[in-house]
Amino acid sequence: MLLPPLQTFGLPVTWHESSATAAYSFHYEGDRRVMWQDAVGDPWTTQQALDASAEAVWIDVCALTRTDFPPETLAALASDGRQLLVDLQGLVRTATVGPLHTDDDIGDVLHHVEMLKLNDEEAATLVGSAEPERLHALGVPEVLLTLGSQGAWVVTPDLVEHVPSVPVEGSVDPTGAGDTYSVAYLVQRAAGAEPLEAARVAAQMVSTFLAER
Repeated sequence: MLLPPLQTFGLPVTWHESSATAAYSFHYEGDRRVMWQDAVGDPWTTQQALDASAEAVWIDVCALTRTDFPPETLAALASDGRQLLVDLQGLVRTATVGPLHTDDDIGDVLHHVEMLKLNDEEAATLVGSAEPERLHALGVPEVLLTLGSQGAWVVTPDLVEHVPSVPVEGSVDPTGAGDTYSVAYLVQRAAGAEPLEAARVAAQMVSTFLAER
């Protein structure tokens, strides 16, 4: 059932009824997040995704497991000139309850992706290494390799460049930092910023987010 749109922070929010909601338990070991998958949510249908994206051109796809956005749904979202930023976590995670399991069985969905964000563990799962140069093999126009307090790498066909993180004083809970980075980067790219500039702004936004929470 499609519920009426809500206005949150001036933006429309559309809710879809689901038989299950994704749920996780986790703790951190430094920058590394150790996770347990407690439940898996229903997948987005093509029509639901298109309804939710409305007239958007730049779209942040934040899947939690690879079944959230099936290949046909990603293909539909990427049609008509839309630009997708996809977090790799949702492609390499299997839809199994228990200790979080990842593998590289993602098919050919990356050809729908304009921007891909991933961390070192996800890079190792997909290409066997977190070496930035190895990420060219993915064939994605823009790749963002985020490494927590060690900053990030921006990888394009013509560029492999490190962007330092912006330090935050004291101990912080990094939950939500990756999502903040993706949204900040996408907003900057949509406004006309080049990848490096967008990554630097995203790093600053993550620092501000962590410092103020």
